[in-house]
Amino acid sequence: MSRAHARPERGKRRLIAGIAVAGTLTAVTAAVAFAATGSGDGSQSIACPQPVVPAVPAQAQAEVQRELVNLDTQIAEANERLRTSAGQGGPNFVQNAILGPLASKRVAALNRIETAIGRVADKPEGLERFASCGLGQAPAVGPAPVTTTRANAGNGNNNGGNNNGGNNNGGGNNAVAGAIACPAPAVPDVPAAARAEVDRELANLDRQIAEANERLRTSVGQGGPNFVQNAILGPLADKRVAALNRIETAIGRVAVKPEGLERFATCSLR
Repeated sequence: MSRAHARPERGKRRLIAGIAVAGTLTAVTAAVAFAATGSGDGSQSIACPQPVVPAVPAQAQAEVQRELVNLDTQIAEANERLRTSAGQGGPNFVQNAILGPLASKRVAALNRIETAIGRVADKPEGLERFASCGLGQAPAVGPAPVTTTRANAGNGNNNGGNNNGGNNNGGGNNAVAGAIACPAPAVPDVPAAARAEVDRELANLDRQIAEANERLRTSVGQGGPNFVQNAILGPLADKRVAALNRIETAIGRVAVKPEGLERFATCSLR
Protein backbone atom coordinates (compact mmCIF):
# COMPACT_ATOMS: atom_id res chain seq x y z
CA MET A 1 0.00 0.00 0.00
CA SER A 2 1.35 3.47 -0.88
CA ARG A 3 1.93 6.17 1.74
CA ALA A 4 -0.83 8.22 0.14
CA HIS A 5 -3.32 5.43 0.85
CA ALA A 6 -1.92 4.68 4.33
CA ARG A 7 -2.47 8.19 5.75
CA PRO A 8 -6.26 8.20 5.37
CA GLU A 9 -6.44 4.77 7.06
CA ARG A 10 -4.37 6.01 10.02
CA GLY A 11 -6.51 9.16 10.23
CA LYS A 12 -9.67 7.05 10.23
CA ARG A 13 -8.31 4.86 13.03
CA ARG A 14 -7.42 7.95 15.10
CA LEU A 15 -10.97 9.30 14.59
CA ILE A 16 -12.51 5.99 15.67
CA ALA A 17 -10.22 5.89 18.75
CA GLY A 18 -11.20 9.47 19.65
CA ILE A 19 -14.88 8.56 19.43
CA ALA A 20 -14.25 5.53 21.66
CA VAL A 21 -12.46 7.64 24.28
CA ALA A 22 -15.24 10.23 24.23
CA GLY A 23 -17.78 7.46 24.67
CA THR A 24 -15.83 6.07 27.59
CA LEU A 25 -15.68 9.49 29.27
CA THR A 26 -19.42 9.91 28.76
CA ALA A 27 -20.03 6.52 30.35
CA VAL A 28 -17.79 7.40 33.31
CA THR A 29 -19.57 10.73 33.77
CA ALA A 30 -22.93 8.96 33.70
CA ALA A 31 -21.69 6.42 36.26
CA VAL A 32 -20.50 9.20 38.57
CA ALA A 33 -23.85 10.98 38.25
CA PHE A 34 -25.65 7.71 38.98
CA ALA A 35 -23.57 7.16 42.10
CA ALA A 36 -24.12 10.72 43.30
CA THR A 37 -27.90 10.53 43.04
CA GLY A 38 -28.17 6.98 44.30
CA SER A 39 -30.28 5.74 41.40
CA GLY A 40 -30.79 6.23 37.73
CA ASP A 41 -34.08 8.10 38.21
CA GLY A 42 -32.44 10.94 40.15
CA SER A 43 -33.83 9.95 43.57
CA GLN A 44 -31.93 11.29 46.56
CA SER A 45 -30.85 9.87 49.86
CA ILE A 46 -31.87 10.94 53.33
CA ALA A 47 -29.55 13.41 55.03
CA CYS A 48 -29.54 14.24 58.74
CA PRO A 49 -27.68 16.94 60.68
CA GLN A 50 -24.71 15.76 62.71
CA PRO A 51 -25.52 16.25 66.41
CA VAL A 52 -23.14 18.52 68.28
CA VAL A 53 -22.61 16.64 71.52
CA PRO A 54 -20.85 18.49 74.36
CA ALA A 55 -17.87 17.09 76.22
CA VAL A 56 -18.77 13.57 77.36
CA PRO A 57 -17.51 12.38 80.77
CA ALA A 58 -15.60 9.11 80.75
CA GLN A 59 -18.40 7.33 82.63
CA ALA A 60 -20.87 8.13 79.83
CA GLN A 61 -18.59 7.53 76.84
CA ALA A 62 -19.73 3.97 76.11
CA GLU A 63 -23.44 4.75 76.24
CA VAL A 64 -23.12 7.94 74.19
CA GLN A 65 -21.01 6.18 71.56
CA ARG A 66 -23.59 3.40 71.36
CA GLU A 67 -26.35 5.92 70.69
CA LEU A 68 -24.28 7.76 68.07
CA VAL A 69 -23.84 4.44 66.26
CA ASN A 70 -27.57 3.89 66.65
CA LEU A 71 -28.23 7.22 64.90
CA ASP A 72 -26.10 6.11 61.94
CA THR A 73 -27.94 2.77 61.84
CA GLN A 74 -31.29 4.57 61.77
CA ILE A 75 -30.22 6.65 58.77
CA ALA A 76 -29.02 3.54 56.92
CA GLU A 77 -32.31 1.77 57.61
CA ALA A 78 -34.31 4.80 56.46
CA ASN A 79 -32.32 5.00 53.22
CA GLU A 80 -32.93 1.31 52.62
CA ARG A 81 -36.64 1.89 53.21
CA LEU A 82 -36.48 4.79 50.75
CA ARG A 83 -34.80 2.60 48.15
CA THR A 84 -37.17 -0.34 48.45
CA SER A 85 -40.35 1.77 48.55
CA ALA A 86 -39.77 3.79 45.39
CA GLY A 87 -43.12 4.52 43.75
CA GLN A 88 -45.21 3.67 46.79
CA GLY A 89 -47.78 5.94 48.44
CA GLY A 90 -48.79 9.48 47.60
CA PRO A 91 -46.92 12.79 47.56
CA ASN A 92 -46.47 12.74 51.36
CA PHE A 93 -45.35 9.12 51.60
CA VAL A 94 -41.67 9.85 52.27
CA GLN A 95 -42.49 12.42 54.95
CA ASN A 96 -45.14 10.36 56.70
CA ALA A 97 -43.71 6.85 56.33
CA ILE A 98 -39.95 7.48 56.49
CA LEU A 99 -38.84 10.95 57.61
CA GLY A 100 -41.45 11.30 60.38
CA PRO A 101 -40.72 7.95 62.05
CA LEU A 102 -36.98 8.55 61.61
CA ALA A 103 -37.23 11.88 63.44
CA SER A 104 -39.05 10.16 66.30
CA LYS A 105 -36.36 7.50 66.60
CA ARG A 106 -33.65 10.17 66.54
CA VAL A 107 -35.42 12.15 69.29
CA ALA A 108 -35.38 9.05 71.48
CA ALA A 109 -31.68 8.36 70.83
CA LEU A 110 -30.70 12.01 71.36
CA ASN A 111 -32.68 12.09 74.62
CA ARG A 112 -30.80 8.99 75.76
CA ILE A 113 -27.52 10.80 75.06
CA GLU A 114 -28.67 13.74 77.19
CA THR A 115 -29.73 11.38 79.96
CA ALA A 116 -26.45 9.44 79.88
CA ILE A 117 -24.42 12.63 80.29
CA GLY A 118 -26.87 14.00 82.86
CA ARG A 119 -26.26 11.06 85.18
CA VAL A 120 -22.66 12.14 85.80
CA ALA A 121 -22.54 15.83 84.79
CA ASP A 122 -24.75 18.77 83.82
CA LYS A 123 -27.39 17.42 81.48
CA PRO A 124 -27.24 19.01 78.03
CA GLU A 125 -30.49 20.32 76.55
CA GLY A 126 -31.73 20.81 73.02
CA LEU A 127 -30.10 17.88 71.20
CA GLU A 128 -33.58 17.17 69.78
CA ARG A 129 -32.98 20.02 67.33
CA PHE A 130 -30.80 17.60 65.35
CA ALA A 131 -33.64 15.06 64.99
CA SER A 132 -35.29 16.21 61.75
CA CYS A 133 -33.82 14.91 58.50
CA GLY A 134 -34.47 15.80 54.86
CA LEU A 135 -34.38 14.33 51.40
CA GLY A 136 -31.12 15.17 49.69
CA GLN A 137 -30.11 17.85 52.19
CA ALA A 138 -30.15 18.01 55.98
CA PRO A 139 -32.44 20.73 57.37
CA ALA A 140 -30.91 23.77 59.02
CA VAL A 141 -30.46 23.48 62.78
CA GLY A 142 -31.17 26.30 65.20
CA PRO A 143 -28.73 27.50 67.83
CA ALA A 144 -28.31 25.60 71.07
CA PRO A 145 -30.63 26.71 73.86
CA VAL A 146 -29.09 28.82 76.58
CA THR A 147 -28.65 26.69 79.67
CA THR A 148 -28.07 27.88 83.19
CA THR A 149 -25.37 26.15 85.22
CA ARG A 150 -25.90 25.41 88.88
CA ALA A 151 -23.54 28.24 89.88
CA ASN A 152 -25.29 30.76 87.67
CA ALA A 153 -28.67 29.62 88.92
CA GLY A 154 -27.57 30.44 92.47
CA ASN A 155 -26.40 33.89 91.42
CA GLY A 156 -29.66 34.44 89.62
CA ASN A 157 -31.62 33.64 92.76
CA ASN A 158 -29.50 35.99 94.85
CA ASN A 159 -29.77 38.82 92.36
CA GLY A 160 -33.44 38.12 92.05
CA GLY A 161 -33.88 39.22 95.65
CA ASN A 162 -34.03 42.81 94.41
CA ASN A 163 -36.56 41.85 91.73
CA ASN A 164 -38.55 39.26 93.57
CA GLY A 165 -41.81 41.05 93.00
CA GLY A 166 -41.09 41.13 89.29
CA ASN A 167 -40.70 37.36 89.23
CA ASN A 168 -43.91 36.68 91.12
CA ASN A 169 -46.34 39.29 89.85
CA GLY A 170 -47.93 39.62 86.45
CA GLY A 171 -45.10 41.80 85.18
CA GLY A 172 -42.67 38.87 85.33
CA ASN A 173 -44.80 36.78 83.00
CA ASN A 174 -45.42 39.57 80.52
CA ALA A 175 -42.07 38.74 78.91
CA VAL A 176 -43.75 35.62 77.49
CA ALA A 177 -47.44 36.42 77.57
CA GLY A 178 -49.91 33.57 77.42
CA ALA A 179 -49.34 29.85 77.38
CA ILE A 180 -48.38 27.11 74.96
CA ALA A 181 -51.27 25.87 72.84
CA CYS A 182 -51.22 22.70 70.72
CA PRO A 183 -53.72 21.41 68.15
CA ALA A 184 -55.90 18.51 69.30
CA PRO A 185 -55.02 15.50 67.12
CA ALA A 186 -57.89 14.20 64.98
CA VAL A 187 -57.48 10.51 65.74
CA PRO A 188 -59.64 8.18 63.59
CA ASP A 189 -61.88 5.47 65.03
CA VAL A 190 -59.78 3.47 67.48
CA PRO A 191 -60.34 -0.30 67.63
CA ALA A 192 -61.05 -1.67 71.10
CA ALA A 193 -57.78 -3.62 71.03
CA ALA A 194 -55.80 -0.37 70.68
CA ARG A 195 -57.91 1.85 72.93
CA ALA A 196 -55.79 1.53 76.09
CA GLU A 197 -52.53 2.34 74.32
CA VAL A 198 -54.02 5.25 72.38
CA ASP A 199 -55.58 6.72 75.53
CA ARG A 200 -52.22 6.43 77.26
CA GLU A 201 -50.51 8.38 74.48
CA LEU A 202 -53.25 11.03 74.41
CA ALA A 203 -52.72 11.51 78.14
CA ASN A 204 -48.99 11.68 77.43
CA LEU A 205 -49.61 14.52 74.95
CA ASP A 206 -51.50 16.45 77.61
CA ARG A 207 -48.70 15.87 80.11
CA GLN A 208 -46.12 17.13 77.58
CA ILE A 209 -48.06 20.37 77.18
CA ALA A 210 -48.30 20.80 80.96
CA GLU A 211 -44.54 20.23 81.34
CA ALA A 212 -43.79 22.69 78.54
CA ASN A 213 -45.97 25.34 80.15
CA GLU A 214 -44.22 24.77 83.47
CA ARG A 215 -40.88 25.16 81.68
CA LEU A 216 -42.21 28.36 80.12
CA ARG A 217 -43.25 29.69 83.52
CA THR A 218 -39.98 28.90 85.28
CA SER A 219 -37.67 30.13 82.51
CA VAL A 220 -38.95 33.69 82.19
CA GLY A 221 -36.05 35.99 81.34
CA GLN A 222 -33.70 33.22 80.19
CA GLY A 223 -32.05 33.08 76.79
CA GLY A 224 -32.41 35.31 73.77
CA PRO A 225 -35.34 36.09 71.48
CA ASN A 226 -35.49 32.51 70.16
CA PHE A 227 -35.27 30.82 73.54
CA VAL A 228 -38.92 29.71 73.68
CA GLN A 229 -38.78 28.26 70.17
CA ASN A 230 -35.45 26.48 70.57
CA ALA A 231 -35.68 25.34 74.18
CA ILE A 232 -39.41 24.68 74.61
CA LEU A 233 -41.53 24.60 71.43
CA GLY A 234 -38.96 22.70 69.33
CA PRO A 235 -38.36 19.87 71.83
CA LEU A 236 -42.11 19.73 72.55
CA ALA A 237 -42.87 19.20 68.84
CA ASP A 238 -40.33 16.36 68.70
CA LYS A 239 -41.88 14.65 71.73
CA ARG A 240 -45.35 15.04 70.23
CA VAL A 241 -44.18 13.51 66.94
CA ALA A 242 -42.99 10.45 68.87
CA ALA A 243 -46.30 10.11 70.77
CA LEU A 244 -48.39 10.62 67.64
CA ASN A 245 -46.35 8.01 65.79
CA ARG A 246 -46.98 5.58 68.64
CA ILE A 247 -50.72 6.22 68.26
CA GLU A 248 -50.49 5.41 64.56
CA THR A 249 -48.52 2.26 65.31
CA ALA A 250 -50.97 1.12 68.00
CA ILE A 251 -53.92 1.41 65.61
CA GLY A 252 -51.91 -0.10 62.77
CA ARG A 253 -51.36 -3.31 64.72
CA VAL A 254 -55.07 -4.19 64.59
CA ALA A 255 -56.49 -2.07 61.73
CA VAL A 256 -55.44 0.16 58.84
CA LYS A 257 -52.65 2.37 60.11
CA PRO A 258 -53.50 6.09 59.96
CA GLU A 259 -50.92 8.41 58.45
CA GLY A 260 -50.09 12.06 58.95
CA LEU A 261 -50.86 12.57 62.65
CA GLU A 262 -47.49 14.35 62.84
CA ARG A 263 -49.23 17.40 61.41
CA PHE A 264 -50.64 17.98 64.91
CA ALA A 265 -47.16 18.10 66.49
CA THR A 266 -46.34 21.79 66.17
CA CYS A 267 -47.47 24.06 69.02
CA SER A 268 -47.33 27.80 69.46
CA LEU A 269 -47.23 30.51 72.10
CA ARG A 270 -50.79 31.73 72.57
